[in-house]
Amino acid sequence: MTKVRGAAMRRIQAGGALSAFGLGFTVPYLYVYVAQVRDLGATTAGAVLAVFAMAALVVLPFSGRAIDRRGPLPVLLVAAVLASVGALGMGLAGSVPTVVLSAALLGAGTAVMQPALATMIVWCSSASTRTRAFATQFFLQNLGLGIGGLIGGQIVDESRPSSFTLLFSIEAVMFLVLAGIAASVRLPGSPALPGGRPENTEAKAKGGMRALLGHKAMVQLCVLGFVLFFACYGQFESGLAAYGTEAAGIKPATLGMALAANTAVIVVAQFVVLRFVERRRRTRVIAAVGLIWAAAWVIAGYAGLGHGSQTMATAAFISTYALFGLGEAMLSPTVAPLVADLAPESMVGQYNSAFALVKQLALAVGPAVGGPMGAALHGPYIVTFILFSLGITVLALRMGRQLTPVQDQPSLAAKASRVVAQHKPEQRVEASA
Repeated sequence: MTKVRGAAMRRIQAGGALSAFGLGFTVPYLYVYVAQVRDLGATTAGAVLAVFAMAALVVLPFSGRAIDRRGPLPVLLVAAVLASVGALGMGLAGSVPTVVLSAALLGAGTAVMQPALATMIVWCSSASTRTRAFATQFFLQNLGLGIGGLIGGQIVDESRPSSFTLLFSIEAVMFLVLAGIAASVRLPGSPALPGGRPENTEAKAKGGMRALLGHKAMVQLCVLGFVLFFACYGQFESGLAAYGTEAAGIKPATLGMALAANTAVIVVAQFVVLRFVERRRRTRVIAAVGLIWAAAWVIAGYAGLGHGSQTMATAAFISTYALFGLGEAMLSPTVAPLVADLAPESMVGQYNSAFALVKQLALAVGPAVGGPMGAALHGPYIVTFILFSLGITVLALRMGRQLTPVQDQPSLAAKASRVVAQHKPEQRVEASA
């Protein structure tokens, strides 16, 4: 990595961490703020959360093309400003229309940031550094969310609406800080993965979405991504939480401990896991995650359906979240770089946006399906998500057949480059007679 790319990458990562810190301040308290602090009721709070998610689904199909046409930086700046306005509006809102509009701006802005930042990371990395770059981003985002949530929890006071206004104001400032840092970044061109990406000519001939839908490996990755996010992230604060409280008798405070264990495993294990992942085939790593998560769901089944003590059930439930964290740490340097390495040069933004859209769909469908099942159908809920986790393993192994060796294991490209450099014949200079 050149000095220019290294400096740009550090600024991008710092800005992303600060924006995650701002999100951590408010996201856990959004429902309570709307329903109780502003006294707008549970129905309005539910509508606000729905609008927050739907806004992302509306803008993501268009954001990718804008990133590829205008570049990721202008799109990120606009998204950061929109999110900042939405956050500030949320902190000052006192009526239903204002809250809903603010949620739409906040949801749209934060959603577009994801593919824009991902594309900037692609532009500032190479085949040999991309895996570590995305792992670092995931690590810093989780660290920022965790610290933000921890500090925000010390500030909030349901009896003082001004404390929430302060939280949303800090979040708005963090988005503007991200915009300021991003504006100072000097972006290099987008480097190709040698032997990894399809040619531009086919993408231009077919057009954006047609090219993406005609790319079998990317379609399979999107299907796999939906199952990944549906079976894990889509259950954290809905189905799995409902199952824990109803079936396992887990107290609300223990749910916080479980989420803390999840974050702790990610923070502690990320770079240890990275050393393991970097030299192995990506699809095999994803397949292993499916098996780990299947084991996590089995342990969750024991917590709620077993006949052990409450202490054992609590320990098992916390272990479930910890195992999910281990799988997340393995996925972060695997899935996002693979999306980038599959994309044609002219469509990196569209591929990142498409995958972000798949993630958002899974996060919308996951709670709707898992919540009622986790609360009432305890046995079928566990069996369903054990099967989904095993499905991750099957889908990952099948996708491996669609990838080139370099796409599946980028370290092969670096190894080949070193071999060529070592065996490159030296040029002789003939002495003149």
